[in-house]
Amino acid sequence: MPDPTEVRLAEYGAVLLGADQLTPRDVERLRALQARGCLSLDQAPAGWRLKADATVGILVLDRIRLVIEPKFAIPGEQLMSWLAYALGTPTPLPATARRWATGPEGYADLVAAALLEQCEQLVREGLRRDYVRRQSLEPVLRGRLDIAAQVSRRYGQLDQLRVRTFDRETDIEDNRVLGTALRVARTLATHPDLVRDLHAIADAFPQAPTPDAALRALDRTRYTRLNNRYRTAHTWARLLLRGGGVTGLLTDDGMTADGLLLPMPALWEAVVRRLTTEATAPHGGRTVLSSGATGITVRGDLGSTSAFRPDVLLSLPGHDQSARTLLPVDAKYKRYDRYGVGAGDVHQLLTYSAGYTPSTGPRAVIVHPCSGGHSHRVLRVSGPQGSLGSIHVLGVDTHASPHQAAVWIRSALLWADW
Repeated sequence: MPDPTEVRLAEYGAVLLGADQLTPRDVERLRALQARGCLSLDQAPAGWRLKADATVGILVLDRIRLVIEPKFAIPGEQLMSWLAYALGTPTPLPATARRWATGPEGYADLVAAALLEQCEQLVREGLRRDYVRRQSLEPVLRGRLDIAAQVSRRYGQLDQLRVRTFDRETDIEDNRVLGTALRVARTLATHPDLVRDLHAIADAFPQAPTPDAALRALDRTRYTRLNNRYRTAHTWARLLLRGGGVTGLLTDDGMTADGLLLPMPALWEAVVRRLTTEATAPHGGRTVLSSGATGITVRGDLGSTSAFRPDVLLSLPGHDQSARTLLPVDAKYKRYDRYGVGAGDVHQLLTYSAGYTPSTGPRAVIVHPCSGGHSHRVLRVSGPQGSLGSIHVLGVDTHASPHQAAVWIRSALLWADW
């Protein structure tokens, strides 16, 4: 079967595809992704018009290999460090220190390389073994004789024995999920040296029956001192097996393998959540729930009750240490370094400020990605009766490291004197 034709487009970009470039199975899968808000697919006079949303990554279809490149927010060489930061995992070794090279858009190779790096380390340290129960036919007695099977299947013959053994083996779930993820990574990687290394290391790991079985095993996994060293490898494996959906980061709707797509708004929300938490923690700040008693709800309308929930709700110490104030923070994956804040976002942040902050000085925060240095501006909203509130718009330079950004966020929030 010939290799799929590579089709590239930028995040938010569009491309025209011929009618013969998509099979009915491809169309069905793209429609499912459209329902998730990852892209849109419309019929055109000569075929199909495919438009990407705020999604980047790779999707391997029957006849094409679709590559959606990051357009502006996080450069390719920095995307892995920000992704690792959002996931709370160690940043992989730089691509320049590896035996392969990746282009700015080749983050699927970098995710595969991150998994490979962790698996190589596990093999060097020795794969974890655990007791596995087996039933087998042996020429000598090992373990425990299965009397019922010996009588019913061997009819009393003793030249071969039905036995039950309980031996320590590497064929356990912790290793099987990695073996499955390595085989999925081979289908997504483009650099031949990386594909070869993935193929070589995969032979050291057992494999689950299907990617779905591996995902179910990951969902059952609980980390103890025995398998805690597998946690980082499992994080990258889950990312590959879910095609980009990460528990606690992105929403998984069952799409597995053959693709690695990251919804960038969800990634940015996870980044902002960690940035603001780390920035305020040294000064007594903490995150609180924005639901229940601390939620903003709308009742009395047609249909069910609705709610307004900021991405992050910070509880900060006031000048009087016995009193604390709330500060709503919203992550916006938008070009607010080049364009003004939209009216809808202003209305949303004013609602947050009215619901959570003191009436004497209602305020809220927007955090957006930018390039060319961090930025901080303040929108002041007023009406005939006076001030309605202020909105601090913080632009985080994604060319910097996440930890540098956290330090800057801390200084910006302290300078604002909440």
